Amino acid sequence: MFDINLNSTYTFLLAVILFLFGSMLKNKIKIFNSLCIPSPVIGGVFFCLLYLFLNYFNIFNVTMDTRIMPKFMSFFFTAIGLSVSLSLIKKGGKLLLKYWLLCGILAFCQNTLTVVLSKVCNIHPLLGLMCGTISMEGGHGYAAAFGATIESLGIKSASSVGIASATIGLILGGILGGPTAKFLIEKYKLKPTSNKTFNISNNSILGISKSYFGLTPYLFFEQVLIVLLCMVLGEFITNLIYNTFHVVVPTIVCSMFIAVIFRNINDRFNIIKIDFQLLDFLSELCLGMFLTMALMSVDLLKLSNLFAPIIFIISCQVIFIILYAILICFRFLGKNFDAAIIISGLIGHGLGATPNALANMTSVSQKYGYSEKAFLVVPLVGAFLLDLFTMPCIILFINLLS
Repeated sequence: MFDINLNSTYTFLLAVILFLFGSMLKNKIKIFNSLCIPSPVIGGVFFCLLYLFLNYFNIFNVTMDTRIMPKFMSFFFTAIGLSVSLSLIKKGGKLLLKYWLLCGILAFCQNTLTVVLSKVCNIHPLLGLMCGTISMEGGHGYAAAFGATIESLGIKSASSVGIASATIGLILGGILGGPTAKFLIEKYKLKPTSNKTFNISNNSILGISKSYFGLTPYLFFEQVLIVLLCMVLGEFITNLIYNTFHVVVPTIVCSMFIAVIFRNINDRFNIIKIDFQLLDFLSELCLGMFLTMALMSVDLLKLSNLFAPIIFIISCQVIFIILYAILICFRFLGKNFDAAIIISGLIGHGLGATPNALANMTSVSQKYGYSEKAFLVVPLVGAFLLDLFTMPCIILFINLLS
């Protein structure tokens, strides 16, 4: 067997190649587009499976230096925090509060379910927790972030289990969200309350973002500086909380909240002009590199003995969220057309990620009609507000089970 050691530069090079390869496959193969599977996931999973084959037959072993990966993740979540405005939250009204509450209950139930099922599967509860809210509602970002936290507590392969679960959830969230909304709309003969037709631009949710020009070096580094300062302050607060209270809080949590605070103070006092188009572009690049690195470094051979528990727990999660969405959420949200569209989004980000949710709602809206409320509420909750419930919930369970 050949041993290949990739330093940080070569690891980054491989990640860029796989990202581009995943983008190419997504554009060429229709099913990847229809399921809205992100390009980094396609490229990363491809290498992950290829490496499994080569490693299983003792052809070669690869060691990667992924120390830069957490920085990409931190930049992404901090940029998300800068996009959150309290004025948008107020516009969502009671429906937003209801949906927010339902998502919070879902997060708690997902974690509780995994703890119970991990005992059935005879695995460590913290390892089972990686198949809960962390990977389902949190996606690949949370899986890597909290996986590293749990591994620091002595639980091996936590990140790999979380990323594998998030990948499966991403696929299932894209497959099941649309059909569930279709079932509700046709069963109850629901019609949109607005005559507005659905129209969506070619944005980053369904395609690859276009490049952003018209910058000077000063403006570029000014925006990057805002994000980096929030990241550094968030890291300082994270260390302060741990040293003072001995509570484990991932750095991304504090960095994101610092970013939210700064955004809303800046809205009030106009300290600096934030270029959201540039930050969206940079955050998408960071997310792409982070996901690709996280997935390509998963060693499936080490996870082979955990495949059965992972599949079992995720299957139970899928059954639970569909029943929860249809029997409780749909009725609580008004049992109308808006609620049905929101349900497709709930399943999308409840099993996968916010882009999944928007893709599901887009697909349903193109066929049945547009819901302005759904496209306001779901992105706000899925992209940030949900974290106000999920992060404390995850941190609580980690500290209780550690």
